Amino acid sequence: MQNRAIHSLGLGLGSVFLGLITCAAGANLYAAGDAVPPACTSCHEEGQKLAKSAHAALTCDTCHESHEKVPHPANIPKPVCGTCHADQAGDYAKGVHGQARKGGNEGAPDCSLCHGGAHELLAPKSQAFRAAVPDTCGMCHTEVVEQFRSSVHGQALARGITQAPLCTDCHGEHKILKHTNSASSVNASNIRDTCGSCHGDVRLTRKFGMPSDRLVSFDSSFHGLAAKSGSQTVANCASCHGVHNILPSSDPRSTINHANLAKTCGQCHPGANDKFITSTVHLDGTTNKADMGTKVIGLISKFYIWMIVAVIGGMLLHNLLVFRKKLALHRIGHPRILFRMTLAQRVQHLTLLISFFTLVLTGFALKYPSSWLAMAFINEHVRSLIHRIAGVVLITVSMFHIWYISTNPDGRQLVKDMLPDWTDVTDVRDAMLYYLGISEQRPMFRRFSYAEKAEYWALVWGMFVMAATGLMAWFKVIIGGRVPGWWIDAAITIHWYEAILATLAIVVWHIYAVMFDPDAYPMNWAWFDGKMSIEHYEHEHPLDTLAIEKASGFDTETEDAADEEKPVESQK
Repeated sequence: MQNRAIHSLGLGLGSVFLGLITCAAGANLYAAGDAVPPACTSCHEEGQKLAKSAHAALTCDTCHESHEKVPHPANIPKPVCGTCHADQAGDYAKGVHGQARKGGNEGAPDCSLCHGGAHELLAPKSQAFRAAVPDTCGMCHTEVVEQFRSSVHGQALARGITQAPLCTDCHGEHKILKHTNSASSVNASNIRDTCGSCHGDVRLTRKFGMPSDRLVSFDSSFHGLAAKSGSQTVANCASCHGVHNILPSSDPRSTINHANLAKTCGQCHPGANDKFITSTVHLDGTTNKADMGTKVIGLISKFYIWMIVAVIGGMLLHNLLVFRKKLALHRIGHPRILFRMTLAQRVQHLTLLISFFTLVLTGFALKYPSSWLAMAFINEHVRSLIHRIAGVVLITVSMFHIWYISTNPDGRQLVKDMLPDWTDVTDVRDAMLYYLGISEQRPMFRRFSYAEKAEYWALVWGMFVMAATGLMAWFKVIIGGRVPGWWIDAAITIHWYEAILATLAIVVWHIYAVMFDPDAYPMNWAWFDGKMSIEHYEHEHPLDTLAIEKASGFDTETEDAADEEKPVESQK
C-alpha cells in the first residue's frame, strides 16, 4: 500500500512538472466559470475525470491552488478535504486510519483512496459507491472482506440487495475506531445496538422475511439481561454468530450450526455438550414450533401466568375482605360524629381525586408508550380521549369550586380558614422543634394546619398551570397561530414537570396524611362521609374549640340523623 501511494505521488508530481511550461503558456485560457480550466485538461486527463465526478462543480485550483502547491498525501484529509468537509475530516482524524497517518504511516488510507481516487470521486450516497465499499476496504483488509463476501450479508449484497449491511454500516464511515474502544460501534457493549439497527427494524425484517423477535428475545434472555446490567464478558450477537463470517445455521461452516454449536457455547461454558446446546437463546415462548423444548417452555409460561393470576388474585381478594371487615370494626369502635366536610365539599373532592389520577395514568402512559401502563389503554386514540375527558372534568370541578367559595357560606368560610397568617410560621417552627425532640410541646392547630393550607394553595396554583398548559397543547394549532411556536413547546415542558411535581406531592404528602400517618391509620374517612371522631379531631386541631364543643353535645344515637349537618364555623 505504501509503495502504491509513493508511486502514485511520483507520477502525479512528474506530470505536474512536465506540464509547467505548457500550462504557463496557456494560463490565459483559464476562463472564469469553467468547471475545469482548459489549460489543465489539455495536459491532464484528471481534469476530464473531475468533470464526471461528485466534484464536477469545483475547479482544479480549489484543491491544487497552483503547480507549486500540489497537495502532499499527508495533507489530503485536513488541509485539503477538510476545507469543505470539516466534520468528516475531524472524524477521520480520530479514527484508526487518521491516527495511523498521524503516526507516520503514509500507506494508511486517506480520503482519495476510499472515495474512488483523487479525481474520480463518486457521490457517497450513490448505489455505485455503496456497492464498491467492500472492494475499497478489501485493498487493505483482504482476508476480512473474503469472509464478508461468503457471509449472509455479503451474499445478499451479491444478489443485489443494496440494503444489506456493509463494512461502513457496522464500523462507521470516517470515525472508525478499534473494537476495544468503548465508543466503537463494534465494541462488545455496543454490538447489540449495531446488529439491532437492522434486526430490530420491523420494516426490514418484514421486507426480507427475517425473524422479527431476535432483539426482543435476546434482551429477555440471561445474556441480554446481563448485558443491560453492564457485564463486559457476557455473550453478545457476535460471540455466537461470528463477526465477518456470519452464516445461516444450515451452513456447515456456521458457528451456530448444530455440529459447531457445542464448540461455540464452550467458549464461555467449558464442557458444553450436545445436551447443553438444546437450550434456546432466542426463546419466543410460543408453542407452535416443532422444537419440543420450546413447546414445553411455552406451556410452562402459560401455566405460571394463570397460576400467578389465580393465587395472587385470591390473596388480594382475601386481604380485601379482611381489610373491609377490620375497617368496619374500627369505625364502630371509634364513633365519628364531628363533621369535617359537607356533602358538596366531598363531591368536589371525590371528582377531583378521580379526574386527577385518571390524568396521571393516561399522561404517564403517553410519556412511556412501551410500558404496561400504555398497553392498558388499548391504543393511543382511547388513551388520548380519556385524558382529554378527565382534563375537562378537572377544569369543570375547579370552576365549580370558584363559584362555590364565592357564593356558598361554607365555601367562603373555607377560604377564610385557609388564608395563611403569621401563626402558620410559628406553627412550622413549633412542629419542627417538637418532632425533632427539642421541645415537649405539641403544635396547636386551628381548623386547618399549615400543611393543609400549603397543600390547598399549591392545588389552586397547580390547577391554573395544568389547565392553561394543557389547553395550549390541546389547541396547539389555534394558539400556535397567535404566539411564537416555542410557547407551545414551553407549555408542554411545564405541563410535564408540573405533572410530576403534583403526582409526587399527592403521593408523598396527601396520601401519607390521610392514610399512613399513625394517627389516621388505616384511613381518615372524612373524605367518604365527612365525619371524624372527636378524639382524633381534638388531637389534630385542639384550637378549633367551637367545632369540638358542638360535636361533644351531639347524642351518638342521633349520628345517622346528623348527616345533613354542616361543619361549624371555625373559631379564629
